[in-house]
Amino acid sequence: MVTHVGPEERGDERGALLAFIAEQRGGIRRALLGLTEEQASSRPSASELSLAGLLKHVAEVEQGWIARAKGEPPAVHRDESNWHESFRLVGDETVRSTLARYEEVAAGTESFIRSVPSLDDTFLMAKTSWNPKDEWLSMRWLCLHLIRETARHAGHADIIRESLDGATAFELVAREQGGSGE
Repeated sequence: MVTHVGPEERGDERGALLAFIAEQRGGIRRALLGLTEEQASSRPSASELSLAGLLKHVAEVEQGWIARAKGEPPAVHRDESNWHESFRLVGDETVRSTLARYEEVAAGTESFIRSVPSLDDTFLMAKTSWNPKDEWLSMRWLCLHLIRETARHAGHADIIRESLDGATAFELVAREQGGSGE
């Protein structure tokens, strides 16, 4: 669990943005507490989403955005032919290995955002099938987008987890902090 952002670092904008991203990551991570691989990969609602798939997706998306901001290609290329694979564990992927990967991505995001000279610095987001035009985006926009994207999926994770075993986000926070949460 990456917890590099301390209360003393939240007073500045960069620290606040990183703390909000970390908070939303925690919601996704906690939704997996105590689940088996089978439970984490199950799809208990009308949606095709599973907790394991959401975890993999947010890790890939965050890494991809940071790579683009650095002027690098994402580690995993997704297009119309394989986008669905970002929402499922495949091959030898496990919840544990995907959580570890997410921690690496989180540490890389924090390191990169702390290293940029200014949140006003920009990068070119080239036109893609899901981005209709070339546009210059700021590092601030990037952080806000990561908060938005991760929060959206953390909400999905809350619903999926509660559908699996009734555990709510508040109970999972208590469990993580050593309480029973029940």
